Formats: sequence, structure tokens, C-alpha cells
Amino acid sequence: MTTNSAQQTKRRGVMQSLTGLSVRYVERLMPDPYLFAVILTLIVAGLVAVLVRGASADGMVSAWYSGVWGSENIFTFAFQMVLILVTGYTLAEAPVLKRAIGRVAAMPRNQAQAALLCFAVSAVLSLLNWGLGLVAGALVARQVARRFPDSHFGYLIAAAFMGFIVWTQGLSSSIALANTDAGSPINVIHRITGFIVPLRHTIFQPYSWLSVIIVLAVLALAVWRMEPSERLAPDPAVFEDDDQPLEPQDARTFAEWLENLWILNVLVFAAGIAYFVMSGFALNISSMIMLFTITSALLHRTPIRFIRAFTGAAKVSGPLLLQYPLYGGLVGLLAYRGAEDAEPLQTLLAQMLVNGATQYTLPFLTFLGSVIISLFVPSGGGHWAVQGPVAVDSALAIGQHSPAYLGLISMAVAVGEGVANMIQPFWLLPLLAIAKLNVRQVMGFTVVAFGIGLAVMGAMTLIAPWVI
Repeated sequence: MTTNSAQQTKRRGVMQSLTGLSVRYVERLMPDPYLFAVILTLIVAGLVAVLVRGASADGMVSAWYSGVWGSENIFTFAFQMVLILVTGYTLAEAPVLKRAIGRVAAMPRNQAQAALLCFAVSAVLSLLNWGLGLVAGALVARQVARRFPDSHFGYLIAAAFMGFIVWTQGLSSSIALANTDAGSPINVIHRITGFIVPLRHTIFQPYSWLSVIIVLAVLALAVWRMEPSERLAPDPAVFEDDDQPLEPQDARTFAEWLENLWILNVLVFAAGIAYFVMSGFALNISSMIMLFTITSALLHRTPIRFIRAFTGAAKVSGPLLLQYPLYGGLVGLLAYRGAEDAEPLQTLLAQMLVNGATQYTLPFLTFLGSVIISLFVPSGGGHWAVQGPVAVDSALAIGQHSPAYLGLISMAVAVGEGVANMIQPFWLLPLLAIAKLNVRQVMGFTVVAFGIGLAVMGAMTLIAPWVI
């Protein structure tokens, strides 16, 4: 037993050493996420100047402007993504769910168990709604940090963020949902082929849910073994929202009576459910936003409580609102054609990555391309708009026209984005806002998750073409 205990300690020490190395390098090299986006913009501008035929300074500035504020901007999609985040957070703050989070947070008996709990909550809820999963794990981390004052708060938040890696294979996957909606502006498959791809050919395929199980199991083991010995106490301001009373004050005026009239929220919920039924239970980005909005209204009971919760949740979206225009500019630069017959940078990069591909290697090469492109466009739907046309055209060029194969290609792009999130700080911003931490205190841990995700999801895209 002594030998086994020593071997276990040694194995855990190796993971801790690897994580510690990642943490040290991230602390030295990772700039603030806003500066990260600015640096990426400069890199893309340099690549466009070198690789895109006929590129000019005036044309590049115009393309950048078009992506940020022009006719080709991503504001509609950006607003949808922000609403998914905010409605998910609002739902997690509903009294019944808040009490449930408190009960769940009382379960772990040590720091490692607490981190695994944050990871599990985030992963399960991310499969339902990425906005809910993204913030719920952080809210659990906030609660367990109160119980374990000697814990490393950055480790707990990182564990919560690691669960987010599977959101692209869940019910709120923007690419999979766009595939089902002929009217979606990012339904690349429908625009090129004229048909839609139902969810049974994407997130409900065995290769998808089996890879979810495997990556979550391996990541859970990693979270357990990377437990740090250092302490990082949370800022006391983190707990200010938890100390606010849940019950509203008694109404004294007609306006206050209306604000506390619960039947108004019930009517909003009933109207939303009625439309969902009338639409044939359509699952797309807009319907997911509606469902989480009306459910939040119902669970918060009164209009004023719902309004306050929604307003508070909106605060965590500030960093996204700041950076989405920059990433819109990146999309504009990636799509810029110098000469009329020149290929844009996004096409050149995608073509280089899938050059010489076969039906068995195209999904894997598309996955690798997705990981790289996600560093420049860290948004599932916006990213699909960039890489999707080349990926779909490549599949058609090698004779693969079936919805199942095109669904696999779209999922290769989706999971690549999920993996890249572990080293791209964009979606970590809401958690940092909740935890009042900086990116360097968290991302060193998630680098390990990136390596694991790269291996598992890469293997999935290599195996899937043989079994669909």
C-alpha cells in the first residue's frame, strides 16, 4: 500500500508540475484579453498585406471598418451571443436555482472535490445552454470558495471554465442550430447545397456524444491531479451580490404593485411557450434565447426581480461588448480581397489546411484549421461563417454530398472552436468578471485542458468518417 500511495503521489506531482509550468508561462506572456485581440488584429493585417494579392492600406482599413460598423458587421450575431450569456446568467440567479447552487456547493469536503464539482456543473449545463453552463460553474466556485478560504480561487474558476469545452456539442451549439434553420444567415450548408442538416446528423451522432463522455472523463482526472498547493483568496467584493436580500419589499404604490405582479411574468412565459409549440418546437439560436428568457421570468416570479437579475447579469457582458467589434474587424480583414479575382486570407488559410485531403482526413484537417482560426474569430457562428464555405466546398469537391458527412464537417469546425477556447481568453471574460480575477490567474490551468481536448477531439474527427 505504501508503494501504491507513493506512485499516486508521484503521478499527481507530474500533473501539478506541468500545470505549474503552464501557469508560470501564462503569467509572463498572456496580455489582457483586449490587448490580445488588438495584437491578433495586427497579425492578421500583416498576413493580409503579405499574402493577399492586391492588398492596399486603404482597402484593409475599409475592410476592417466594414467588419466592425459597416454593412457586413456582426452586430446581430454578437447581440444574440450576448443575450444567450445574459439570459443563462439570469436563469442561474433565479431564487430556486440559486438555492440549489448553494446546496450543491455544500457537498465537497476538500478543494479537489470542489473543483470537480465546478467542472461537472459547468459541463452538464453547457450541454443544455452555453450561457447557463458558462456562468453556473463560476457561481458554484464562488460559493465553495466561501467554504474553503485557503483554496486557490483561480483553480476553481479554471475548472468551471474547462467544462465549457463541450458547449459546441450541446443543445445551444450555434453551428448545429444554424444548420437546422434555412433562414439563418450563417447556415452555410443550406446556402451552398440548398438543404438543411438536422441535429440527428450533428450533436446527436454517436461520435459526438461519445467524444463528450471521453473528454469530460479525462478532464475530470486532470482537474483532480492538477490541484495546486498555493492559496489564492477571492476578493471580498465577489460575495457582495450573495448578501443582497432575495425577497422584494412590500408594494406601497400602484407602480410598485405592478412591478410585483407575478401574473405578468406568467403571461410572458405562456406566450413564449405558445409560440414555441406553434413553430413546431424549432431549436435555433433565437428560440433558445426566447426559452431561457421566459423561463427566467417565470422562475424570478415578479417583474421587478426579473428586471434586477437581468440587469445584474448584463454587467458580465461588458468585456464581450468591448471586444466583439474588434473580432468583427478581424472577420472583415479575413474576408478582404485585394484584387477583384484574389482569394481572401480566410480562404487561403483554409485551403492550405485542407489541401490534398480525402474523405477520411478532411474532417481532421478541418478541425485543425478550426483551432487556428478560432484564435482569430472566437465565436462559433462567426467562425463558421469564415471557415464553413471552404470546408463545405472541399467536401463537395471530393464527392461528399450527404447531410451526415456535411454535418460531420460542421462539427469538426465546432469542436475545434470549443478546444481553442481553452487558450483563447474571449469566453473566459464573463467568469473573470464574476470572480474579479485576471486572465493570468486562470488560464495557466486551462492550457492543460487545451492539450487534452486537442487529442480527444482530433481522434474523434479521424475516426468519425469511418463510422457515419
